Amino acid sequence: MHPLRFSPALLAKRPPTGIDVETTLAHFALITYMVEPDALRAQVHERFELDCITGPDGTRKALISVVPFLDLDFRFARCPWPKFSFGQTNYRAYVTDSESGEHVAWFFGTSLASLFVNVPHFAWKLPWHGADIRFDTAYDREGKRYERYRMVTKSKWAPAEVELEDTGAAPVALTGFDDLESGLVLLTHPSRGVFYRRDGALGSYSIWHDRLRMTQGRARRASFALLDRLGLVEDGDLAQIHSVLLQPSTDFTIYLPPRLA
Repeated sequence: MHPLRFSPALLAKRPPTGIDVETTLAHFALITYMVEPDALRAQVHERFELDCITGPDGTRKALISVVPFLDLDFRFARCPWPKFSFGQTNYRAYVTDSESGEHVAWFFGTSLASLFVNVPHFAWKLPWHGADIRFDTAYDREGKRYERYRMVTKSKWAPAEVELEDTGAAPVALTGFDDLESGLVLLTHPSRGVFYRRDGALGSYSIWHDRLRMTQGRARRASFALLDRLGLVEDGDLAQIHSVLLQPSTDFTIYLPPRLA
């Protein structure tokens, strides 16, 4: 994989318009797994090439992440009142668009703890699903680390349970990447997501956020039934975890509506 950089173009923000959404995300975590490429290949449209690394055992591995967070003040950019708060968890893989050469996130789907899930689910045919998501966290602002981070999701589609430790220190390296910045760009900064819509068509939407300043963590417990059902990670297995990254809050912009890819 060629080196990736946080270039001015990558970090530039397009002004929100129309029904674009802005929100502050709290308790943002990125739990990344190394998985067998053949198993992931079956889940991803043939247009997209898997972004792979060399794992600690010397074999080729693809990367997927579970991304839980709390939307603190979900609001429309043109009409910032009212604001809404709810939990959300994204399930994604890292791929390259063979048509554009762009590194993007392939979304398996999203759990959303809000009645608003009905809009993307039915109107836009997104693979978004209702859930009950609860966070139990304690953040030490002086130490700049989580003293406690737990999340539990009750859901027919993707029940989950995670407990993380936070070192409070920035990562110095990421397995399989020649340099830290390349790994951070790939894992933390895909600005476009693609997915199978519920009608089978290929959909896409874009987001913006500034460069994340995350700390390195460890997983005490990580149970994601969806990954087990897809044949990617055995439920509760910690051995396949590539990295755990945490950030207490960050601002996001979501450009809507989603479009056909």
